[in-house]
Parts: sequence; structure tokens; C-alpha cells
Amino acid sequence: MMKTLIRILSFVPFFASSSRAEATFGEDLEFLKSHTDVRVLEVPDTGARVAVVPAWQGRVMTSTDGGNAGVSMGWLHRSNIVKGIKPEAERQGVEKHIHIFGGEERFWLGPEGGQYALFFPPAPVAYDFDHWKTPALLDTEAFDVVSVDTRRIQFAKDAELVNRAGTPLKMRIERTVEILTAKSIEKMIGMQIPKEVSLVAYQTKNIVTNRSSEAWTKDKGLISVWLLGMFKHGPGVTVVAPLKKGPGPEVNTDYFGALGKDRLITNAKGVFFKGDGGYRSKIGVPPGRTNGIVGAYDPERGALTVVRTVPPADAASLPYLRSQWQDHKDPYAGDLINVYNDGPAAPGEPPLGPFYELETSSPALPLAPGQKLSHTQETMHFRGSPKSLDPLVRKLLGVSIEEIAGVFPR
Repeated sequence: MMKTLIRILSFVPFFASSSRAEATFGEDLEFLKSHTDVRVLEVPDTGARVAVVPAWQGRVMTSTDGGNAGVSMGWLHRSNIVKGIKPEAERQGVEKHIHIFGGEERFWLGPEGGQYALFFPPAPVAYDFDHWKTPALLDTEAFDVVSVDTRRIQFAKDAELVNRAGTPLKMRIERTVEILTAKSIEKMIGMQIPKEVSLVAYQTKNIVTNRSSEAWTKDKGLISVWLLGMFKHGPGVTVVAPLKKGPGPEVNTDYFGALGKDRLITNAKGVFFKGDGGYRSKIGVPPGRTNGIVGAYDPERGALTVVRTVPPADAASLPYLRSQWQDHKDPYAGDLINVYNDGPAAPGEPPLGPFYELETSSPALPLAPGQKLSHTQETMHFRGSPKSLDPLVRKLLGVSIEEIAGVFPR
């Protein structure tokens, strides 16, 4: 135990030096402003700020607990942002398929793969990278700003997609991003935040309305709201997905292949997964095994990041989408929580970032014309010493910082 505590405390000096080497929130904000319109939300009289970009689907790009001089929590792909969005004929390499700009929370729709995929053309086109493409709605099209003030911004977008089965899906998307106060977070999580801990948190509410003339049905393909957050990797970043008893496997690993115990460990308390940006891998937790919360502890930066959604009470019996690149026997037996760790796709190839992602999905519900599907998520960044963060880790993730630090020995 003492060796583990020494290892935890030894991370603090490194955090101090690494945070100086990385861009501050103010530096990231000025960089973003030089390439696109950015709206900043803030809690008055605190350092809590959130940067949102309308042109990239109302994406939360980064946030901070310390004002312009504070740590910038989101991961940005600066070189891609500089390139911007080019005309279709001029795109090269990965940008033919997706513009990877980064950002703490981006709005997507599922499924990615499968017989009702939104990212692949109709069969018999193969499920491969050459044919995979992010729909313009989720990649290059701006969301319209409906209203904005210092605390929240509302977006809307009318759109139509056609899935791999050929089903047209006409919809209206509404998205609201709101920065949250410490008091609202304390009420939400049911505990007082230690006074030594700093915080920035925000909530997004996302609604999709069926504006088609026909109902959306399982046999023609349903969609889900899918929220993905890109965060800064690190050698000690460990993701924790708490588990509950219920139907389904504890964790699904059939995305990029099986993982050894040096990268994935599951016990009675939860799923532990490396977010070091060193190996391309992805896992999922099905709706019957999660309460909708996943977090990551980054000892080098002294940060605890928690992503939370409140699943429907009957989530275990609802359809959640599978997005793997193949046809599925049951395309509605998917995951509510996903975690991705970036890394080289093959030996000698560069990573996309690297970064790690925390993701949540709504159920994929049948909708009659005019009916709505909604999905709400909170992202919380707590920063402080291991001792001050430990009560929050125990409350939110059901483990101690000591347990997290010891699960993958270094």
C-alpha cells in the first residue's frame, strides 16, 4: 500500500511541469478564434469556462476551471483545424472520410456500421475504410444558433440522412449546451465537492424529432443520439466504468480485437481500461450493466473527468445499437457506454491523435412522425491532489484512487 501511495504522490510534480508545457485555455481559445467562430460560456466570478463551435455541429471544443490562464481540458487536433474544411475534390487522406478537429463533446448519430449504418453506402459495398465516411451533417455542416447567453447556447438543424438499408430519415436536431455551477453538480452527484478541488462542468441536451412522413421502425433502421468526447491521453490515464448486476456481458471487446490484462481488467467493481494513446482499442458496456457513468483519472494532470447520463429505468430491455463494421444478427444488442483509446491502426502507421474518448449513446427508439428522441449528458472535470479527489472517485466511480493507480502497475 505504501508503495502505491508513493507512486501516486510522485505524479504531482510531473503534473505541474506538464501543464506548463501544454496550451492554456486562453491560448487554445485564441487559436480556435483565428479559424472559426467560438462562443464562450462561463460561470460568473469563477474560472469555469466552456468553448463551443457552432460550425462543427455545436461541438464543445475545450473547457477550463481556471479562466484564460487555466488548463485546457479538451484535445484539439491543431494541424487539422489549420487546414479547415476543403472542397470535396481537394481532400486528401483521412479528410476524405472525416475531419478530425478534436473536441470534448461532439454530436453524432448511430449506428456507424451494420445493416442500418449511417456511415456506409448500401450493400454490397464492403465494410472497409475506403467506403467509410462520416455524413456531412456530422462532419462539415454547421448547426444554426437559435439563442445564446453567457451560460447556455441553443442550436437547431433540419436534415435528412439515408441509411445503408435505403431508409430516408428526415429529422430536426435540437442541441443545448449549458455550463453548470458547483452547487448544481453537488445536487446532481449527492455530495459536497471538497474545497481544495476546482471544477468545470457542462450539460448538453440533445433532441431528434422524426420529421418523415412515415414512422421509423426497427425493420427499416432506427437511430440513436451518440455523444463522443476526445480528451488528452497520458501514460497514467486509467478509465473506469462502474458495473452493476444485470443482463448482458460485463464488457464487449469485439471492436478492434481482444485485449490483454495489461490494457483491460474487469472485476466486481468495474471495467478498467488504459487511456494512454498508445494502442488502438475500444470497449463497450451494455445497458444492463451500467448506471450511465464513466470516468478517467489522469494523475499527471491531477484531473478526474467524469461523463454521466441517466439511462431510462428499463434501459436493459431497450434497443441499443451495434456499430461494428459488419452485418449483425441482432443490430439492437449494443452498448450504452463506449471507451476508445487511440493508437496506430497498424505497425508503422501514425495514430489519428493520439487521444482517448468517453462516449454515451441513447436507446434507438421507434418514432412515429413528430415523436422525439432525447439524450442528456454531463461532463465534469475535477482537479486537485489525489487526497482531495479520492472522495469524489469513491462516490462517482465506486473505487479509490489507490485502486485505480494500482490496477496497471508502472
